[in-house]
Order: sequence, then C-alpha cells, then structure tokens
Amino acid sequence: MTAARRPATAQELRNAGLRVTAARVALLDTVRQGDHLDAEAIAAGVRDRVGHVSLQAVYEALRALTAAGLVRRIEPAGSPARYEGRVGDNHHHLVCRSCGAVADVDCAAGEAPCLTAADDHGFSIDEAEVIYWGLCPGCATARSSSAP
Repeated sequence: MTAARRPATAQELRNAGLRVTAARVALLDTVRQGDHLDAEAIAAGVRDRVGHVSLQAVYEALRALTAAGLVRRIEPAGSPARYEGRVGDNHHHLVCRSCGAVADVDCAAGEAPCLTAADDHGFSIDEAEVIYWGLCPGCATARSSSAP
C-alpha cells in the first residue's frame, strides 16, 4: 500500500462516517487490490500489512464497510461470502463450478437494474444480482484434455 493511498482511503472511511483505524485502512485496500476474496484471505492480507488482527474484527469491519457502501458482498451458492471493492455499478459475476474462480461481468443489458422482472409485485426494483455459472478457461481445458 502506498503512502499516497492511505490518506485517500482514510478520508473515504471518514466520509462514510466510519472510524479510521490502521486495520480498516488495510482491510479496504486489501479488498480493492484482491479478487473477490473471502474473509480469511482478507484477514491474511490485513495481517501482512498491520500485524495481528482477529477474524472476528475482520468480519465486523466487513459488515461496517458493506453497510457504508465501500465494499460489496457476494454469496455464490455453495461458497463462502466474497468481498470486492467494485461497488455502485450493479455489475454481475461469473463463477467456475470447478475451482470457484469469480470474475466480474458488466450489466446484462441496459441501465441498472439490468433486467426487468416479469412481475415486480409492486416493488420498486433498483438492482439485479445475476450469477453466471460454468467453467473457467483453465478448468474447461483441463476437463477436455482429461476426457477419454
């Protein structure tokens, strides 16, 4: 993490009404530099930056950052929650059924919420969450090369 990045991250936390701590700054930077990380990977990244931090403290900070809109939580079926720093654009995800890799994909069509519900049941819809499932290129290649 660069020295120039710290003040910007700290200011973002302040602007969101959150207390600025070294662990929160490290956590937000870890999420933003990572790739759909789970809480344990985030905790490891924070520990690399600031030393000891409990997994419980990481979960509490992730809840606060998610509620403040600085981090997005996704929960692919059968996988632990993942966190990312790309927020506010209603993008979707691709998930590999074999290795669990996650990749971003832009909105399915048009402006948010990207999809129109067949029946909105009176809801005012502002977001759609889509997860595309399949095999990543590496797993697809491995599967085709191991096929008889």
